Amino acid sequence: MIGRREFITLLGGATAVAWPLAARAQQGERVRRIGVLQGFAENDPEAQSWMAAFLQALQKLGWTEGRNLRIDYRWAAGVAERIPGYAAELVELAPEVIFASTPAVLAELHKKSRTIPIVFVAVTDPIGLGLVESLARPGGNITGFLVYEASIPGKWLAMLKEIAPYLTRAALVANPKTHATDFEYFLKGATMAAAPLAVEVVPTPVESAGDITRALEAISRVPKSGLIVPPNSTTIVNRDVIIALAAKHRLPAVYSLRMFVAAGGLMSYGVVRTDEFRQAATYVDRILRGAKPAELPVQNPVKFETVINLKTATSLGLSVPPGLLVAADEVIE
Repeated sequence: MIGRREFITLLGGATAVAWPLAARAQQGERVRRIGVLQGFAENDPEAQSWMAAFLQALQKLGWTEGRNLRIDYRWAAGVAERIPGYAAELVELAPEVIFASTPAVLAELHKKSRTIPIVFVAVTDPIGLGLVESLARPGGNITGFLVYEASIPGKWLAMLKEIAPYLTRAALVANPKTHATDFEYFLKGATMAAAPLAVEVVPTPVESAGDITRALEAISRVPKSGLIVPPNSTTIVNRDVIIALAAKHRLPAVYSLRMFVAAGGLMSYGVVRTDEFRQAATYVDRILRGAKPAELPVQNPVKFETVINLKTATSLGLSVPPGLLVAADEVIE
């Protein structure tokens, strides 16, 4: 597990560990305080790389943890029941800004504070959650960076049908408790795209590894089935379980993030998460320098990537169509 000090070392701040915060503050530089509440697991290497990108971006903007910045971290690890307590703890600390990910985290922070500025990532529908008035002018204490747009679920389903033309059923696997409006958002988008493709989209809510195991075993008993795995902290935490079961039951699956494909999943289409975290740092910087979140527009995702695992396709007896190969930003062999 990489903790706070390791992050500092990664950023070349070893002297920040040796030189106490108080001593630096005595030199006249004001130490600012931010909170971080993430829906992911702290010991997840991918989550560590995202947070490292966030810290590196902050450093480039003049903010270094241990010098002029103090950061209090909380990690929910895909467990919805942890979020209310962690949100309350961070709000009680009264940071100048909170950096948050996932809809459940954002919604809980919104319940706890309407004044502390909050910058989010990994959220799809903040308007549907009732957290911002509009994307152009959020109007409250929350702003940030959207993870997907309305057309993406149709893209996932089309990719799945293209690589497995026999498919007639696709299970959308996610945890509604950690991503409530996102689950419905993705389900609606996939369902709208399903009819022309002659595919039935089946909502498949899960909350744990056990739920995932039972759900995928049930799905596998229905012929011509596949999986859509949208961005979700619970499925990210349990990605090895999903990938192993998809392989065991020979279920073609499309994922939202490259990490699934790098770990043996079939294919993905989604945002580059490290870019999202770097962008979030720019808003945290602007707020620390006096900007109001109400006036910082919620931004749409810009950079997407398609990743295909040829080895996994072969093991499932699938041939990757030329169109998918041409569209791929990365092919894992």
